[in-house]
Amino acid sequence: MAHSTLTRLLLAPTAAVAALIGFAAAPAHAAIWTSSEQWGNYTTSDNYILYNNIWGSGAGTQSIWANSSSNWGVTANHPNTGGIKSYPNAKKIVNKPITSLSSLTSGYNVTVPSSGAYNTSYDIWDTDYDYEVMLWVNHNGAVGPLGTSQGTVTLGGHTWAVYKGDNGANQVFSFLRTSDSTAGTVDILPILKWIKDTKGWWGNETIGDVQFGYEITSSAGGLNFTTNGFNVSSS
Repeated sequence: MAHSTLTRLLLAPTAAVAALIGFAAAPAHAAIWTSSEQWGNYTTSDNYILYNNIWGSGAGTQSIWANSSSNWGVTANHPNTGGIKSYPNAKKIVNKPITSLSSLTSGYNVTVPSSGAYNTSYDIWDTDYDYEVMLWVNHNGAVGPLGTSQGTVTLGGHTWAVYKGDNGANQVFSFLRTSDSTAGTVDILPILKWIKDTKGWWGNETIGDVQFGYEITSSAGGLNFTTNGFNVSSS
């Protein structure tokens, strides 16, 4: 589970479809927005929401910076203990039922540390927050998904190890890419339809948030996580 109940209530839905955004390099100058606040958040000109989101117990310090929805990052110094400390992320609101979507795609490009314990992941929610779909594109250290193995499937341009679980608040469907990736595109809609039509794990849910960020368990000494490119496109 990548963010707390407060995350669900804090940020209200906005408009839906994102235009493709080019991948950008990390800033050589001061960012247009920075925050070290636990729930610090910022809405970009293209209606993405950046969120520092330090939600786990035993967390250390974390600062987020952004120049745009496709150029942002965090410096996190969380202790080498178990349990998720934070999920800094960029979010796009979709607000469409699965059967009303003709496409839902995303691109990512990240620079992540070789130490620490974390995953780089999409976190996709229905509007009622009954279901959570996580797509791990890379991970490092002592981290693992919730639930039990459901086998392996190739969908959306990637091969995933699938897990299904329940955290007490919502169902969680986790898809772990079978090899780490720091850049690529994901065709998200076939994954959502596979959950609905092939597995029958949910119905025609309305997809609300498509989030992308870093679920950090430990980053002792201070580690940098940089998003060089990110976009969500839906129709």
